[in-house]
This record gives sequence, C-alpha cells and structure tokens, in this order.
Amino acid sequence: MTSNQKALRGRAISFSGNPFERPAAECLVHHEDALILVEDGRITAFGPYADLAATLPPGVEPVHYPDAILTAGFIDTHVHYPQLEMIGAYGAQLLEWLETYTFVTEQRFADRAHADMVAGHFLRELLRAGTTTAMVYCTVHPQSVEAFFAESERFNTRMIAGKVLMDRHAPPALLDTAQRGYDESKALIARWHGRGRQHYCVTPRFAPTSTEAQLDAAGALLREHDAIFMQTHLCENLAEVAWVRELFPERSSYLDTYDHAGLVGQRSMFGHAIHMHEADFHRCHEAGAALAFCPTSNLFLGSGLFQLFDAMDPARPVRVGLGTDVGGGTSLSQLQSLNEAYKVVAMSGRKLDAVRAFYLATLGGARALYLDDRLGRLAPGYDADIAVLDPKGTPLLDFRTRHCDTLEELLFVLMTLGDDRAVRATYVAGECVYDRSRAGDPFRYPARV
Repeated sequence: MTSNQKALRGRAISFSGNPFERPAAECLVHHEDALILVEDGRITAFGPYADLAATLPPGVEPVHYPDAILTAGFIDTHVHYPQLEMIGAYGAQLLEWLETYTFVTEQRFADRAHADMVAGHFLRELLRAGTTTAMVYCTVHPQSVEAFFAESERFNTRMIAGKVLMDRHAPPALLDTAQRGYDESKALIARWHGRGRQHYCVTPRFAPTSTEAQLDAAGALLREHDAIFMQTHLCENLAEVAWVRELFPERSSYLDTYDHAGLVGQRSMFGHAIHMHEADFHRCHEAGAALAFCPTSNLFLGSGLFQLFDAMDPARPVRVGLGTDVGGGTSLSQLQSLNEAYKVVAMSGRKLDAVRAFYLATLGGARALYLDDRLGRLAPGYDADIAVLDPKGTPLLDFRTRHCDTLEELLFVLMTLGDDRAVRATYVAGECVYDRSRAGDPFRYPARV
C-alpha cells in the first residue's frame, strides 16, 4: 500500500445538480454501500462498493463506516475566526454589538501569539463540525491573517480569508488607511493566494467602516489579481441600512455602494442580505455575486429573516451559500445552521427540505464560491474533503433515527437534532485530520508525503 492511496466505505450521499432548479430525485446521489477511492488527495472513483471493489489497489483496505453517512465536507461561506472567543455575547443588535464586543475583542489580535492561539482553536472546531472549507474574516492586523493561513496550511484545509479593511468609524487601534489597507492586502495576496490550498479574500468589513477611497482601493485589488475573492456585509440590520443611506446618499442602494467601487462580481460574497430589494437581487444574478445565509446569527442578533426562495427565484437565481457568522452566530456546526434555516424559511411560509438543505451546506456553498469544480461533491476529480456523519451521535439521535423510514427523513433528523457530536470523522484531502474516537488528541495534522 502506498501512502497516497486510500479508500473509504459506507453509506454515502452527494449531488449531481441543484435541487432548487431541478427535482430533488434527479439531484441527490445515494449509495447504500459506497466505495470512495482516493489518490494524492483527490477522489478517483465513487460508486457502489459491489461495482468498485475489484478496482481496489493491492494492499489498500477501505476504512469502513458501516453505521455512518459519508458526505462532502461542509462549506461555511461567512464566519469571523477572531470572534470565537466572544460567541454567545449577550443582549445587543448589530451596531451596538460591534461596539460593545467585536471591536474590543479584535484589538487583541495585534498580538501574533494570541492570533495563533485562537486560529488553532477555530480550525479545530470547524473540523470537529465537519466543515472543511470556510470564507473567513480575520482582523485589520496582517498578523491575524498570517496566523490563520499558517494553521490552515498545517491542516491542508482549503480556506479563503483576508485582512479586514476599516479606515473610519472604529476604534483607532483597529483603523488602517486606504493606502495602508491596500499595501498590506497586496503583500498578503503575494504571500498566500494560491499557496497550497489557501485563497485570499479582499475584505472591507462593511460600507460604514470604509471611506469611498478605501472601497475603491479594494476594487483595485480585485482588478489587479486574478481569481481572488471579495467578502463584506450587506443589508443585515435596518439601522445599518439607514446608516449606509446617510453615508452614501448618492448611491441607489446599499449594494450600489459596493458596485460603484467594482466589488460586485464573481467570487464576491455578501453576508446576510436580509433587507434586499428586487433590483439588488437582479444585479447579483446578473453579476454572478453570491449571498451568505446566516440563520443562527440573524436570529440571535434579531436582524431579520433571509428570504431564501426569493433569492433563488428560478427567474433570476442568485448563488447562495450557508454561513455560521460566528460570533454573531451561535454554532460552527452547519447542521445547527440548517436547523435554524428550516425555521427561518418556515416563517416566510415555505419549507426547506433536507435535500435542498444539504445541498446548501455542500455543493451549493461550493457553487457560491466558484469552487464547484473541485469541492462540494463526492465525485472523481474532486478534492477528498469528506465528513463522516453519525446518526447515533447522541442518545436522542440514536433513538430517533431508528424510526426513520426514508433517507430524506434521516437527513432531516440529522439537521434538526445534530451538531458536532454527529460528526464521527473529518477528512481533508484524503487524510483523517479529526477522529473523535482517536485516543488522546482527536486532531492530527496530515502526514506530508
């Protein structure tokens, strides 16, 4: 057996298409007993065990998960790693919450040792939750980005992250300038973008904390570098929307403040987008921009209800991914995100079934990030980023799932009752970096071949 060839066996699900656009039965791929062959970090074969067993390389014994469900690793399209230490902060809506908790916490990331410590905890909690790729906000400090990418590189996770840009309306210790933000971002792009599985993301926090000059500088970074990403916040809170209208009275909408600077396009991710107008949905569709649906955060901060089916209207569908938005969000588990997403959608008079939900957490997120050629599916040629879900992860799950009659019911129970305890193991590029049953430390950096 060579170290770069591996195999996993067990019940498995994946997707061949978008169940928001086609019947779910045509999009969900399910094998009761599947075999996944992996070589050099990528899937080389996926299908029924009975069909593929004869193709196992000599000496390769599959890791067998007979009571689990194998799926592509979860994708988090909006999360703040520095806010892990303030998750669950009490009693404020967005703008007060930023002043009271966020800006205080983020000032600590001037210390590289502190950033290293939090990045280590954060990556491990993502992997414990079965999340293998995330779009991540760091802080204004370049060392916060260095710390995050360095830890991601050790785990070989595919991550997207960037230095926050803020040149106004924040404490002096968290302010840069349009020029310094540009220069520091450019240096970080040169150092990290495309290095292994790391991707850089230009990151203006949101329009109120950036001058027009800084937004223009962010647009210049996008024009100067191929295939980098952009992330910011959009229409999260009504008071925030009103503030943007005061700060940018000449713009037709909140989205237009970004569009004017050249920030609305492919690989642009806008967090929240709760209080959107039809013209802005249409503009996102036209430009190929994506929205991050962050249900636990929107409910916790009292921001509002994201209109999922309006955003994904087949007449002008907008790409949508699922985000935890920790620390406004209350869990890094995308199963818990889906639990709350179901309730948010139900309050708008619709229903989010399990097939569409798991699509959002996997292939839908990959499509929102323009990484659906390599992430979000179990299929030949795709990165072997895999979550092993345990329907017996808690006593209640064990009891409830024994009474499920269909796969769809089982998946729905997992997304309503499950959390990180329902994740048995997480694979990154074919390496088991988290195994809850591993003696001692359940986390392990992958071996370097």
